[in-house]
Order: sequence, then C-alpha cells, then structure tokens
Amino acid sequence: MKKILFLLLISISFITITQAQHLDRSKFIKDSLDLYVSRALTNWRVPGVAVCIVKDNKIVLIKGYGIKELGLINPVDVNTLFMIGSNTKAFTATALAMLQANNKLSLDDKVTKYIPEFKLENKLAGQEAIVRDLLCHRLGFQTFQGDFTFYNTNLTRQQIIAKLGELKAPYAFRTKWGYTNAAFLTAGEIIPRVTGGKSWEAYIKEAIFAPLGMTNSLALSKDLPKSLNRTAPHTLVDGRLTAIPYCQIDGLAPAGAISSSASDMSKWVLALLNNGKVGNRQVIPQAAIQATREPQDIVGSQFHLNGENNFELYGLGWFIQDYANHRLVMHDGGVNGYLSSVTLSPQDNLGIVILTNTDQNLFFEALRWEILDAYFGRGYRNYSDEYLKEFKTRASTQQAEDKKLRDSVLLNLRPALPANAYTGKYTNGIYGTMTVTQGENNDLEMRFEHHPTMFAKLQPLGGNRFYVTFSDATLGKAVFPFTVQNGQVSSVKVKVADFIERNPYEFKKE
Repeated sequence: MKKILFLLLISISFITITQAQHLDRSKFIKDSLDLYVSRALTNWRVPGVAVCIVKDNKIVLIKGYGIKELGLINPVDVNTLFMIGSNTKAFTATALAMLQANNKLSLDDKVTKYIPEFKLENKLAGQEAIVRDLLCHRLGFQTFQGDFTFYNTNLTRQQIIAKLGELKAPYAFRTKWGYTNAAFLTAGEIIPRVTGGKSWEAYIKEAIFAPLGMTNSLALSKDLPKSLNRTAPHTLVDGRLTAIPYCQIDGLAPAGAISSSASDMSKWVLALLNNGKVGNRQVIPQAAIQATREPQDIVGSQFHLNGENNFELYGLGWFIQDYANHRLVMHDGGVNGYLSSVTLSPQDNLGIVILTNTDQNLFFEALRWEILDAYFGRGYRNYSDEYLKEFKTRASTQQAEDKKLRDSVLLNLRPALPANAYTGKYTNGIYGTMTVTQGENNDLEMRFEHHPTMFAKLQPLGGNRFYVTFSDATLGKAVFPFTVQNGQVSSVKVKVADFIERNPYEFKKE
C-alpha cells in the first residue's frame, strides 16, 4: 500500500535494445519465464514470488517460485498468502460500486450522508466531498500525508477518520491528486452504514471473496500470522535481507490489509476481465466494474524504459495508463515486507498478478513490463537487469551517506546540551505525544504514543543533531534536529522514510 509509490518515482534512463530483441516473443512465457524469474530471485535477493497470467478467460501460467521465509525450506505454491497492500483498494472501490449498482448508495452522494461526523480542516471540502472523491485521491492532501500517524499504529478507524479531519491540506479541494490512504478507510466505513452494520471486512468476504471462490484470502492483517500457508515479510537491514514482523494495519484495512494468493487472485482477475461473471453467474455487476475504470483524476506522466512518455490517470482504486497503444488498468501494492502488482489489459483480455515477499525490489514491476511486451510483440529489454542497476546505484549512495553518519557517531561528539536536557514529553497536534528518555552515555530513546512496539535510538552528531535508527527498519534512518531557544530545548523534528510520509512532524516539548 505504501512504498511502491515512492519506488515508482525512481527515474531510469532509456536503454538500448538488446540483440535478443529479435527472438520470437510468443515463446517467452512458455520457454523462458521460469529461468527469468529464478535468475531474478538470486539477483534481487527476493525470497519468494508468485505469478499468475490469465488470457482469454483461461489461466496461462500460475506458479510459485522461491521460499516463504529466508533460511527455511518452505517453497511458495499457488495457494501461499502474501499481503497485497494497496491492491486492496480495488476491492474496496468495487464493493462500493456494487452497492451503487444495487441502489444502496450513489458514488456521488456526499460523504456526510453516511458519516455525519466526517469533517475536513477545509470546512467546505468536508461538506461537499462525495464518495467518489474518497476513492480517487482528490481531497487536496499531499501523497501519504498523515500516514506516519495512521499507518501501522494502534489508532482505531474512527480515530483515524477524526484525525484526517485535522490535517491541513496543502492544495485546494479537487485541484490536485494526492494519494490518501485514510480516504479509502473512510470510504470503507460507509459500507456498514448502508448494509445494516456489516463491517468492511465482512462485506468483502460475503460479496466478493465467497462468490468468487477466494477461499484462502484474508481481509485483515491480524489473521495472516495464523495462516499455515503464508509467506514472511522481508526487508533490507544494513544491507542484509531479514525477515521482519507483520505489519498491523487493520485500522486502515480498506486501504491495504488484504492477503491473498496467486490462485485466489486469478479468480479476481478472471472475473474482472469477464465483466464480473463466473461461468453463468453475474457475481460483480458489469456497471460496477465500468465505474471503477472511468478516469477521475490526472496523476501525471510516466517515462518508460522504452522511451515512451505515458499518461497516468486514476479511476476508483485503479491507475489507468496508456502503453504501446493499449489501455492498462493497474495498481501496485506495498506494505512492510511485501510488494505486488495487478495489471489488466481489458482489450486484450489479459491479466497479470505478481506477488513478492520483500519490500526492497523493483522486480515485481520489471516482470510486469516483460510479460506485457511479450504479449504485445515488443522487443526483449531485460527490464530486471536495468531496474537492478539503478536500484543498486541508489542503494550504494544511501549506504555511503549512512556510513558517514555512523562514522560521525563513532567520533563521540558531545551534544550541545547535557543529554537530560533533551528528555521529557513532546506533543504534536496531529500525532499526539512522544517521550524522550536517556540511554547509555549521551544516547537518547524515543517512544511514540501510537506506535507502542516501536522505538527510535538517537545518537549524538554534535550540536543539537542526532543520528536516528528505528526499531522498525521500514521507517528508515534519519537525522533529527532539536530546536533550542534561550538554552532550553523547545522542539524536535521527526522524519520517517518518504514511502511512509514525506513531511516531518514537529513535536514541541512540554
């Protein structure tokens, strides 16, 4: 749900076409895909991948590769569960479009019709926002705004909706696209208001999972650790691939909590490409599918490896993009330890699902383009190697920057004030409270009200700056500057990784 938008901002220069371009591309899926994926698992250090390709209402390929967890001999199969992150959003948007098709609501109804307590800091925007606005990211917020507060925290859904109303949007209502996870949560919370109290997760299971036969899929993140056939999430910690705890994002469930498998996702994609039908049964109204694919907002342009400059729009829970004279309906998903993609080319009756269990790869995207090019008769470009070159370059730069900071820590530079001057309770108007305590020597430790299992270690860099490492590696590494006025600490700026939230939080000392 999270990281992938940040990763997609990576700019990769145009590459030359390889001699392999002249191979018969129709044979790539059958003859070369297994080798391509197996090689990439090693090169990218991806523990496990599940891939499904459907074409003309049939499964062309469905297979698991690699292992569920690093260090264990437990192969991925077609029923192995991965978190799908923001690919959950298409389920949420489709569910609401189904309710519209069944005359339970209108996507053009005001949000306050169903959630009277819904408010935005821009009062007029809060009064005028319609359900459709929630599902296409046009409330005026910056991408990921508020997500450090909302994502993987102990806040309830109602608390998140209330705090969303306190965020100050940097853009005017409906003037700019900004990816807003809490808006999808809000949309999901409309479902119990129009279904007699059925929760989002209960309705998704009843209206989509069950009739499609998605018997292994889970709507909530809390249920994944209980499953017997599940992957473990992985990330890079100081350059080493490491299994990490499952994220708990059920507070934002309609935006990114679903876990699924290649087998179950094949049923979802087959139904979407067959106008909502499974056999002779109309499981999803055709009108609901069409509603989600209608462009609502302009995202921007995407420069592709082959030199194309493609438009990118947003429907309801789906990105819509042109590519090689084909109209793609697609989305990527990222949560702690997982990245995935779902791609539809309706005019070609083609669907692609790729699931991975590490959040440090762009292979899931490279493989998508490789498969599309094979079906579209385009030259072979080895996207995996080209993405990997850029990925390694950026990783090397980040590691060098981090090493400089760690080397500075080893100099035992003293902070400008005694360590206990920085300790105490701090408050941010949106987030809540945070406390700083003194550890060994001049080190400090931060603990956050809504992240009860997470802490940050602060080591002095001299002056009022501290090098920060989080116990949750997905939050990144940072430098936190404290503000001192008249010899007293007044505040500190807290910054997490951009793929969580791009802006810092100022916490004021009480």
